[in-house]
Amino acid sequence: MKKIFIILPLFLSGFLFSQKKPLKKPVKKTTVAKFNYHDEFKRISDEIMTNGTAYENLGELTKGIGPRFSATPGYMKAVEWTEKKLKSIGIDMIWRMEAKAPVWIRGRESLQIKAANGDWKNIRMLSFGNSEGTGGKDLTGEIVLINSTSELNAMSIKQLKDKIVFVNVPMDPKIINTSDSYLITAKSKLISASIIAKTGAKALIIRSLTTATDDTPHAKMVYYEPDDKIRIPALSIGVRSADELEQLLKNQKVTAKLNMTAQSKGDTTNPNIIAEIQGKKDSKVIVLGAQLDSWDFGEGAIDDGTGVAQCIEVLRTFKALGIENNHTIRVVLYANSENGGQGREMYAAYVKKKDEKHVFALGTDAGGYSPRGFSLDMPPQRRRQIFEWKNYFLPYGIYDFDQTEAIQDISPLKKLDIPLAELVVDTQRYFDYHHSEQDTFDKVNKRELLLGAVAMTQLIFMIDKNW
Repeated sequence: MKKIFIILPLFLSGFLFSQKKPLKKPVKKTTVAKFNYHDEFKRISDEIMTNGTAYENLGELTKGIGPRFSATPGYMKAVEWTEKKLKSIGIDMIWRMEAKAPVWIRGRESLQIKAANGDWKNIRMLSFGNSEGTGGKDLTGEIVLINSTSELNAMSIKQLKDKIVFVNVPMDPKIINTSDSYLITAKSKLISASIIAKTGAKALIIRSLTTATDDTPHAKMVYYEPDDKIRIPALSIGVRSADELEQLLKNQKVTAKLNMTAQSKGDTTNPNIIAEIQGKKDSKVIVLGAQLDSWDFGEGAIDDGTGVAQCIEVLRTFKALGIENNHTIRVVLYANSENGGQGREMYAAYVKKKDEKHVFALGTDAGGYSPRGFSLDMPPQRRRQIFEWKNYFLPYGIYDFDQTEAIQDISPLKKLDIPLAELVVDTQRYFDYHHSEQDTFDKVNKRELLLGAVAMTQLIFMIDKNW
């Protein structure tokens, strides 16, 4: 064989022959799409703050439809509106998931009080949701005031039998997070109709759970224990009436006359509305949740029309910007959140039965106020990952990632080990209007609502690209 000699420059020959291992063929690397997250965050923000439709959608839902209480025509009108709205932004995958809903009719209701030497005086009131009524007959009894659990425990059956118990416990103003203050008071056994009924009392009146100082009553859901032999009527009154009634009771005997035609008429079904943009990479699911129903006496703007509008806005933005999501982005708008919660339980059961892989769930049900951050209910390693994204969120006023509970309609998904998050907002005004007739469209600020949608979309984007 003829030999061929190649003469190399000195520096090259020294380099090549000094290598101990033979040169290997270059390994072909997989190209991974990289994002400039600051630019993507701005692109999302610019789109929503310029072209966002959440505020207009909220106006249509609240002013155009109004109250959408479970098992009423108003709720079904909201269902139809939602489906049309989702189709109009280019969502093809939309379906209904039926969930059980109790049929409860508020009917007529009135409360009057009379001091020992006075005349009957009308007091503004609201029945608790799902409360027993009085059968349309007057229920009359002496009022007994209770301000604390220790006072209740100190009273004998004889002192409370056939009385109407009035619990006057305000939300604690020293607790700055108003959601925490509300939950502490709401969980008190003082406002449990089942516990009060076991004392022999005939009815329960509570001071509304609110931060407002007016006389608007705020509703609460009543839960009766399955073994309750007697289910007593339960209602709330405004804070001014509560304070005046307490002052009156310090000096004299006061009688109440209650008349409620509220009644339960079994169960029906109402649908959750589910819509999604399917993933380009896999079938794993990122879910956003809000409640579609509202109480029967208000427009349901802050609770939770704002959440509905924000969830729709997230899908609209992904579509408008042509974002190719790796995982399926799904919105679930829950039925029967206010008076039973069967909608959220039904969805969790569906996920478990289908064995669907959910990588993340985000809830929004705090009134559409200025966003401050996200409460992260998830394993520490996942929390740390989101902490690393803080600098991307800071220019948009999002800084609070320290809270650790997500208690909205996504909460049943925790049993399936799905990481949860909840949009955190400035809640200082929320409980002024929560569960009252003042929960109306005019209480919502357009810019604050859109900023919340921005933060939600940015977080969903990051989860989709990194988890």
